[in-house]
Amino acid sequence: MTASSQLSHPLRSQRLNQITHEPHSHLDNLVKSHDPFASPERFSHFVAAQYLFQRDLEKLYNDPELIKLVPDLPQRCRVQQAVLDLADLQRALPEGDDSIRNKAMGIGEALAWLFVSEGSKLGAAFLLKRMPALGLSETFGARHLGEPEGGRAQGWKAFTAVLDSVELDAEQERLAEAAAIAAFERFTVHLERCFA
Repeated sequence: MTASSQLSHPLRSQRLNQITHEPHSHLDNLVKSHDPFASPERFSHFVAAQYLFQRDLEKLYNDPELIKLVPDLPQRCRVQQAVLDLADLQRALPEGDDSIRNKAMGIGEALAWLFVSEGSKLGAAFLLKRMPALGLSETFGARHLGEPEGGRAQGWKAFTAVLDSVELDAEQERLAEAAAIAAFERFTVHLERCFA
């Protein structure tokens, strides 16, 4: 893993973007290889993976210490939207494990996991454009891709402003970097499992 000091950008959000470039590209290619937009049934596998990932982070989105930093954090969680989407798509909720939910995390790690989840909302705008062809929308089957209150760009800027302003020591910084990579790897595992 690349150490923070060797990365070119002073902002933590930009550094996390840099170090997650490879796992992010790998995940994008994996999503494409599964062709989730070929049919509502295929898309339901993708939604199942989204549900599992949001379920992993549900406790973080409701963590009182994190809410002090990001007051609208509970409203940002998409686990309930994913539950409703799976019901629309007539797919049972997949069984999740609690390894991430029960993991003790410092502030840097927690924000890094949320960074991956919040960042995915930007890409969701492009995915939403493909939904009408499947007969889906942000009110049926693709709620979890919907526009957040206040807009995607504004929500992202507000989140990264907090992420960039929190003071972390060198060890916390290292853990945050590892957590961002782990979050992409976790979603990759969910995706593989849901398409298996």
